[in-house]
Amino acid sequence: MSPMTPARVTGTPGRTRVLIVGGGITGLAAAHRLRDLLGPDAEIIVAEQAMRLGGKIHTVDFAGRPVETGAESLLAARPEAIALAEAVGLGDALVYPSDAKPALSIGGELLDFPAGHMMGIPGDPADVAAIANAKERPDNGLPILEAGGDISVGALVRSRLGDEVLDRLVAPMLGGVYAGDVDRLSVRAVMPQLAAALERHARLTDAVNEIKRPASEAPRTPVFATVDGGLERLVTATSATARAEVRLGMTVRELRQTPYGWEVIAGPVPDPIKITADAVILAVPASPAAVLLRAVEPQAAAALSGVAYASVALAAFAFDKVDLPERSGFLTPASEGKTVKAATFASKKWPHLGRRRQIVRVSMGRLGEEALLQYDDATLAKTALRELGEHLGQRLPEPVEQRIDRWGGALPQYAPGHVARVAAAREALAAHPNIAIAGAAVDGVGIAACIASGQKAATTIAEQLTHSH
Repeated sequence: MSPMTPARVTGTPGRTRVLIVGGGITGLAAAHRLRDLLGPDAEIIVAEQAMRLGGKIHTVDFAGRPVETGAESLLAARPEAIALAEAVGLGDALVYPSDAKPALSIGGELLDFPAGHMMGIPGDPADVAAIANAKERPDNGLPILEAGGDISVGALVRSRLGDEVLDRLVAPMLGGVYAGDVDRLSVRAVMPQLAAALERHARLTDAVNEIKRPASEAPRTPVFATVDGGLERLVTATSATARAEVRLGMTVRELRQTPYGWEVIAGPVPDPIKITADAVILAVPASPAAVLLRAVEPQAAAALSGVAYASVALAAFAFDKVDLPERSGFLTPASEGKTVKAATFASKKWPHLGRRRQIVRVSMGRLGEEALLQYDDATLAKTALRELGEHLGQRLPEPVEQRIDRWGGALPQYAPGHVARVAAAREALAAHPNIAIAGAAVDGVGIAACIASGQKAATTIAEQLTHSH
């Protein structure tokens, strides 16, 4: 064989083979669902460029405790992540946060986050009077959004409730989730329930009140959860249960449709391999997905290549003795002029971590602040520690342990029209059998959203393969 001819990896005759590109939780959830649907004989390959699985989920030993360096928790308010944890044998390991509430850091004070809001948008302007001057503007009696229409979160809130509600409440909430610019985030992608309600209401507060959780004396189900021992246990257990063939350090470089299915060129440039498969699921960020799709379906590639990403840096500190307020952490508006945009008092928020040492995670970086990630670890840690002390109104002691983690291009930004563009991309891809796209690039950030996206892609592929066979 010539050195330039890729070695071919072909499937076993009579056995279905699916290649999943991307070994984050999206790809692993897809593999797990495929194993359920296609049975024990299917060949499922997970190709992951990095030398570990999990993507933005990465647990490390820090100050003697399992601490997350990326995604911190599961959204328990929607079912997919909890159900997957239970399905892979981690139901008994699920743990929930304490009753400690987050604060807003404004003007050197930690203020209670007002009740009765949705992602910072109040159902009643009076609820947020202590923090922001909110007065609902007159409306024209017509629904705020046309059916299927979209608008940026910034334009919506600013035009209806004013700048202070946007800057002091909504932007910090969304900044904590997306590290994004509220004027470039789609309401329909970021808050789909609200977008649907906006098609029925002329007043923003009426739309918020329609979907806001009703007040009740009954104990609420916790919004978040995590896994005792770290979220990486979910990655490991899902991978093991899926019984997929995992290939780490494998970069998929080209994707081609053939008369018999799909073919990819993968691996190092000097010594690539060619893998054939009946179906392919792309569970990677927007840019690599767009590159792979360019020769297959240009419309889908164009939709993905337009997705921008924000970068963040996370600092973790462990203290032997420090006086932290009884809160889960805080968010702060960009108008406060701080590098630190949020902090989690992990030992206060998660009782299972214990309180022998106090662990604090600090988040830095918003869209457009990528230069921040170029500072060395010592500079970032020093900045984070100093600003954390300013937010808390005290000079903090030297931590007994600290670490910096950078997540370049970690958080997709859903510009207005994102949902419609993704729908059009999927419609165009439907002309090509047995290929699907999934993950945060298309269907939402957060572990639960990624799991749902991977499972949906797997279900679609399994149905197509079953039908074609």
